[in-house]
Amino acid sequence: MTKIVVVDNHGQFTHLERRALRDLGVETELIENDTPPADVDADGVVLSGGPEMDRIGNSPAYLEEDVPVLGICLGMQLIAEELGGRVESGEYGGYADVTVDIVDGDDPLTGSLHPQTRVWASHADEVTAVPDGFELTARSDVCDVEAMSDTDRDIYGVQWHPEVAHTEEGDEIFENFIGICESR
Repeated sequence: MTKIVVVDNHGQFTHLERRALRDLGVETELIENDTPPADVDADGVVLSGGPEMDRIGNSPAYLEEDVPVLGICLGMQLIAEELGGRVESGEYGGYADVTVDIVDGDDPLTGSLHPQTRVWASHADEVTAVPDGFELTARSDVCDVEAMSDTDRDIYGVQWHPEVAHTEEGDEIFENFIGICESR
Protein backbone atom coordinates (compact mmCIF):
# COMPACT_ATOMS: atom_id res chain seq x y z
CA MET A 1 0.00 0.00 0.00
CA THR A 2 1.21 3.49 -0.81
CA LYS A 3 2.34 5.49 2.22
CA ILE A 4 2.47 9.28 2.26
CA VAL A 5 3.62 11.22 5.31
CA VAL A 6 2.43 14.72 6.12
CA VAL A 7 5.15 16.82 7.74
CA ASP A 8 3.46 19.09 10.29
CA ASN A 9 4.66 22.69 9.96
CA HIS A 10 2.07 23.82 12.53
CA GLY A 11 -0.58 24.81 10.00
CA GLN A 12 -4.21 25.25 10.92
CA PHE A 13 -5.38 22.71 8.31
CA THR A 14 -2.63 20.07 8.58
CA HIS A 15 -4.95 17.45 10.08
CA LEU A 16 -7.21 17.88 7.04
CA GLU A 17 -4.31 17.06 4.70
CA ARG A 18 -3.80 13.75 6.46
CA ARG A 19 -7.54 13.05 6.48
CA ALA A 20 -7.87 13.77 2.75
CA LEU A 21 -5.10 11.28 1.96
CA ARG A 22 -6.53 8.67 4.32
CA ASP A 23 -9.98 9.06 2.79
CA LEU A 24 -8.45 8.42 -0.64
CA GLY A 25 -7.20 5.03 0.54
CA VAL A 26 -3.50 5.51 1.18
CA GLU A 27 -1.63 4.80 4.37
CA THR A 28 -0.75 8.14 5.90
CA GLU A 29 0.94 9.47 8.97
CA LEU A 30 1.25 12.95 10.45
CA ILE A 31 4.82 13.52 11.66
CA GLU A 32 6.48 16.35 13.54
CA ASN A 33 8.70 18.55 11.39
CA ASP A 34 11.74 17.84 13.55
CA THR A 35 11.62 14.18 12.45
CA PRO A 36 14.79 13.33 10.48
CA PRO A 37 14.03 12.01 6.97
CA ALA A 38 16.20 8.97 7.71
CA ASP A 39 13.57 7.91 10.27
CA VAL A 40 10.76 7.97 7.69
CA ASP A 41 9.81 5.22 5.24
CA ALA A 42 7.32 6.65 2.76
CA ASP A 43 6.45 6.74 -0.93
CA GLY A 44 5.73 10.47 -0.82
CA VAL A 45 5.89 13.52 1.43
CA VAL A 46 3.49 16.41 1.93
CA LEU A 47 5.05 19.52 3.46
CA SER A 48 2.14 21.19 5.22
CA GLY A 49 1.28 24.82 5.56
CA GLY A 50 2.20 26.76 8.65
CA PRO A 51 2.46 30.19 10.19
CA GLU A 52 6.09 31.11 9.55
CA MET A 53 9.33 30.04 7.92
CA ASP A 54 11.14 30.08 11.28
CA ARG A 55 9.17 26.99 12.36
CA ILE A 56 9.85 24.58 9.46
CA GLY A 57 12.17 22.24 11.38
CA ASN A 58 13.71 19.55 9.16
CA SER A 59 11.24 20.13 6.32
CA PRO A 60 13.93 21.28 3.84
CA ALA A 61 15.81 17.99 4.30
CA TYR A 62 12.89 16.09 2.73
CA LEU A 63 13.66 17.82 -0.58
CA GLU A 64 16.86 15.76 -0.77
CA GLU A 65 15.02 12.44 -0.45
CA ASP A 66 14.23 10.37 -3.53
CA VAL A 67 10.44 10.52 -3.15
CA PRO A 68 7.82 12.88 -4.59
CA VAL A 69 7.14 15.99 -2.50
CA LEU A 70 4.03 18.18 -2.43
CA GLY A 71 4.32 21.52 -0.66
CA ILE A 72 1.09 23.21 0.42
CA CYS A 73 1.09 26.96 1.16
CA LEU A 74 4.13 27.45 3.44
CA GLY A 75 5.33 24.08 2.15
CA MET A 76 5.49 25.50 -1.38
CA GLN A 77 7.17 28.65 -0.12
CA LEU A 78 9.90 26.69 1.66
CA ILE A 79 10.48 24.64 -1.50
CA ALA A 80 10.95 27.85 -3.47
CA GLU A 81 13.21 29.45 -0.89
CA GLU A 82 15.37 26.36 -0.34
CA LEU A 83 15.84 25.66 -4.05
CA GLY A 84 16.71 29.18 -5.21
CA GLY A 85 13.36 30.85 -5.86
CA ARG A 86 12.06 33.92 -4.10
CA VAL A 87 9.34 34.44 -1.46
CA GLU A 88 8.01 37.87 -0.49
CA SER A 89 5.06 39.40 1.32
CA GLY A 90 2.00 39.26 -0.86
CA GLU A 91 -0.13 42.23 -1.77
CA TYR A 92 -3.32 40.37 -0.82
CA GLY A 93 -2.76 38.52 2.46
CA GLY A 94 -5.40 36.77 4.50
CA TYR A 95 -8.21 34.34 3.76
CA ALA A 96 -9.83 34.33 0.35
CA ASP A 97 -11.92 32.37 -2.11
CA VAL A 98 -9.75 32.68 -5.24
CA THR A 99 -10.23 31.71 -8.88
CA VAL A 100 -7.06 30.07 -10.15
CA ASP A 101 -6.05 29.75 -13.81
CA ILE A 102 -4.35 26.46 -14.68
CA VAL A 103 -1.63 27.44 -17.17
CA ASP A 104 -0.09 24.00 -17.85
CA GLY A 105 -2.67 21.46 -18.91
CA ASP A 106 0.00 18.74 -19.12
CA ASP A 107 1.23 19.09 -15.54
CA PRO A 108 0.78 15.82 -13.61
CA LEU A 109 -0.41 17.62 -10.46
CA THR A 110 -2.67 20.42 -11.72
CA GLY A 111 -3.18 19.67 -15.42
CA SER A 112 -6.35 17.63 -14.92
CA LEU A 113 -8.15 20.47 -13.12
CA HIS A 114 -10.61 22.70 -14.95
CA PRO A 115 -8.88 25.62 -16.73
CA GLN A 116 -10.32 27.86 -14.01
CA THR A 117 -10.97 26.46 -10.55
CA ARG A 118 -11.98 27.97 -7.23
CA VAL A 119 -9.68 27.45 -4.28
CA TRP A 120 -9.32 28.50 -0.65
CA ALA A 121 -6.25 30.58 0.11
CA SER A 122 -4.85 31.59 3.48
CA HIS A 123 -1.44 33.22 3.32
CA ALA A 124 0.48 36.47 3.75
CA ASP A 125 3.63 35.52 1.81
CA GLU A 126 3.92 34.09 -1.68
CA VAL A 127 6.42 32.79 -4.20
CA THR A 128 7.45 35.60 -6.55
CA ALA A 129 10.08 33.67 -8.56
CA VAL A 130 10.12 29.91 -9.11
CA PRO A 131 13.42 28.06 -8.68
CA ASP A 132 15.42 26.81 -11.66
CA GLY A 133 13.92 23.60 -13.00
CA PHE A 134 10.39 24.55 -11.96
CA GLU A 135 7.51 25.54 -14.21
CA LEU A 136 4.65 27.82 -13.30
CA THR A 137 1.50 25.69 -13.50
CA ALA A 138 -1.22 27.95 -12.04
CA ARG A 139 -1.73 31.64 -11.33
CA SER A 140 -4.46 34.01 -10.16
CA ASP A 141 -5.24 37.71 -10.08
CA VAL A 142 -4.06 37.87 -6.46
CA CYS A 143 -0.98 35.61 -6.67
CA ASP A 144 1.23 35.20 -9.73
CA VAL A 145 2.55 31.79 -8.61
CA GLU A 146 -0.34 29.65 -7.39
CA ALA A 147 1.34 26.36 -8.30
CA MET A 148 4.70 25.15 -9.58
CA SER A 149 6.23 21.83 -10.59
CA ASP A 150 9.61 20.26 -11.16
CA THR A 151 8.60 17.04 -12.88
CA ASP A 152 12.21 15.81 -13.20
CA ARG A 153 12.56 15.71 -9.41
CA ASP A 154 8.83 15.17 -8.68
CA ILE A 155 8.65 18.25 -6.45
CA TYR A 156 5.36 20.14 -6.59
CA GLY A 157 3.76 23.04 -4.78
CA VAL A 158 0.38 24.73 -4.50
CA GLN A 159 -0.16 28.02 -2.71
CA TRP A 160 -3.79 27.24 -1.94
CA HIS A 161 -5.26 24.66 0.44
CA PRO A 162 -6.58 21.60 -1.43
CA GLU A 163 -7.53 20.00 1.91
CA VAL A 164 -10.18 22.63 2.68
CA ALA A 165 -13.78 21.92 1.59
CA HIS A 166 -14.06 25.34 -0.10
CA THR A 167 -11.48 24.24 -2.70
CA GLU A 168 -13.56 22.78 -5.52
CA GLU A 169 -11.08 20.23 -6.89
CA GLY A 170 -8.97 19.67 -3.80
CA ASP A 171 -9.29 15.89 -3.77
CA GLU A 172 -8.05 15.81 -7.35
CA ILE A 173 -4.77 17.43 -6.27
CA PHE A 174 -4.29 14.67 -3.69
CA GLU A 175 -5.40 11.96 -6.17
CA ASN A 176 -2.89 13.25 -8.71
CA PHE A 177 -0.13 13.33 -6.11
CA ILE A 178 -0.94 9.76 -5.08
CA GLY A 179 -0.69 8.80 -8.76
CA ILE A 180 2.72 10.47 -8.99
CA CYS A 181 3.89 8.54 -5.92
CA GLU A 182 2.55 5.24 -7.24
CA SER A 183 4.11 5.67 -10.70
CA ARG A 184 7.69 5.59 -9.40
